[in-house]
Parts: sequence; C-alpha cells; structure tokens
Amino acid sequence: MPDDLLSPDEINALLSGGGDFGDVDDISESDAEQLAKVADTFANAENSVINMLAGKNVTTNAGSPEVMTQQEFSAKFSELPFLFSTTFGGLDDRPLALVVDQKGALTLADLMMGGGGGDVPEPSDLYWNAAQEGLSQVVGSAFTSLSGLLAGKRLMPENTTSALGEDDWRALSLEPADKKIWCSPVNVVIDGLKPFNIWTCLTLDNALDIAGYMRDAIEGKQPQTQASNNNPMGGGIMGGGRQNAGPAVDVRPAAFQPLGGGGGGGAPSPIDLIADIPVRVTVELGKARKSASEILALTAGAVVELDKMAGEPVDILVNGKLIAHGEVVVIDENFGVRITDIIPGGASKAAS
Repeated sequence: MPDDLLSPDEINALLSGGGDFGDVDDISESDAEQLAKVADTFANAENSVINMLAGKNVTTNAGSPEVMTQQEFSAKFSELPFLFSTTFGGLDDRPLALVVDQKGALTLADLMMGGGGGDVPEPSDLYWNAAQEGLSQVVGSAFTSLSGLLAGKRLMPENTTSALGEDDWRALSLEPADKKIWCSPVNVVIDGLKPFNIWTCLTLDNALDIAGYMRDAIEGKQPQTQASNNNPMGGGIMGGGRQNAGPAVDVRPAAFQPLGGGGGGGAPSPIDLIADIPVRVTVELGKARKSASEILALTAGAVVELDKMAGEPVDILVNGKLIAHGEVVVIDENFGVRITDIIPGGASKAAS
C-alpha cells in the first residue's frame, strides 16, 4: 500500500469520531432511521460528483453520525478545515454546512481546475473558490435526491458562502458554540490519492424537523414548515405538537424537459456551476526534445527546431488538455490565435 494512503484501521478511526448518536434523549430510533437516509444521500452525491471530476474510481464510506455541541465538533480538528455554508431554499432557509479537511478541499479544487489531485496546491482564493464550486455541485445533487424524500418538495441551495476556518471557528457560524448539531462524516477515497473527510452538519432541531417531514412524506402527509416572522426556522413543530396539513398529497414522477436549448429557468447544469472558474489557456507552437548538454550549450541567437512544419496549425490547450487547433494571427501589436478546428469532446474534458 502506498505510504500516502490510510490503512483500514485509520479510516475506521477517522469515521468513528469517538461516538454514536449521543444521548437517547437527543434523537429517537425513528429519527435516526430517517437521518441515516439524509447521510446516505450526501454520501451518494459526493461519490457521484467527485467521480465525475476525478475520472477515477471513487469510494465514499459513511461513518456514524453524532450529536454534539459546535465547540465539541471544532475540537475534533487538528488543523483549520474548509467551511462551506448554504441554506435550504424551499425549507425555511435552514442552515447547512459541509466541513472538509483542508487538504481534501485543495484536492477537490485541483480536480475542479483540471488537475489530477495528486499534487495538492498551495492555498489561495482561486482554489478555495474552485472547492466551493465543487461542493455546490454536491449540495445541488443531494438536494435533488432529498426532494424525493420530502414528497417532491423543491429544494435549492441559497445564501452559499465558503471560507477557510479561523480561530474559534464553528461549522454553523450564526449559531452559538454550545448549540447542539447533528454531524454525519463521509470518508472519500479516490484511487491513488490520500483519503479525506467531508462532514454534513445541521443544527439538531433542524435535523429532527427534517426527519419528521420525511416521515410525513412516507405517511402521505403534507410536510409543514413554519412561515411565522417570529420563528423563521420552524422550531417547535416536532413531536406531539406537529400539526398535519389535511389530505394526502398527490405524488407523481417529475416530468423534465429534454436537455439542450431553451431559455428556461431550470436547475443549472454542471457547466453553469463552474462557468466562473478561471482556466489556463495555452497555445503550443511545437515541441523539441534536447539533451541536457544541448540545453546548456544554448546561447542568444541559437535556433531550436520544433516538431511542426511551417504553416501547420498550433495546438490550443486548456488546463493542459488539447481542445482545438488554430493559426497564429496578429491583432494590432499582439499575437493571437484563430481557431480552425475543435477537438471532439476536448472542451468538455477540459471543463471537467
């Protein structure tokens, strides 16, 4: 086994996190059953999105969710993690956080930028933005699946932000340090790369509400949310005081429009989600192979013969991937390149 990979025992230790669901007073067996589905939904979304980005075999191992205070959760980390925050649009804007090992976030960012994930880049705003885009895709995929568990309720990520944690960081920054939260860990294993963890975090009361909505959906009841200005987060609707919304809802498979053209306002495509990420465009005139002694012998005025004939098209690469051929032109006093041929599938591979 390569030295940079964790052993099965180390993975199990990372996933166990030192406990199970906490006190029996915190969460019932029925709630735990529903929230296990939430944990599996995020694990599956992470597997799907990261598999698409990496182009390698990806395994996601869901660990045991825990209930603890935000302060206790922060104490689990030996270094500052990457924090992704969003809210449940369509479900009273309840807060959700994904907490990722710092090196894991940089690995995800490198994959988003077209790299292989093996050489973890130095932290920078560019890579943190790329990591945010990757996690946005994870949340979008998970919300789509959760909609099916909530009787087709439409969910959208809103109020999305991300940042590297600072001293005294909290997973849910707007909640106090002693607030109890529900945390579900997933260990992500990509072939040839070092595993990393992604934690899904909700406040305990919001997690219990969502579990209740899921039970209502199974029983054919309309999930209720609080719209009161005095209680925008919908607290106090769990347990014996839950009010049912009357008759069962009519649930049927969603009818989607074909993919492609059209100016509708549907869910963004994966390309839309990464459209703002800068990429590196390179125009390659040609290549040459030289020995070290020949390189050392180069002087001003020396000519290096390339492997292309005069007049042959140049190669256009995005993040090191060939996407097109073109010809060199002069625009005012600057060089440019006119695209003459697009490589089939090249642009989509470079974007992913």
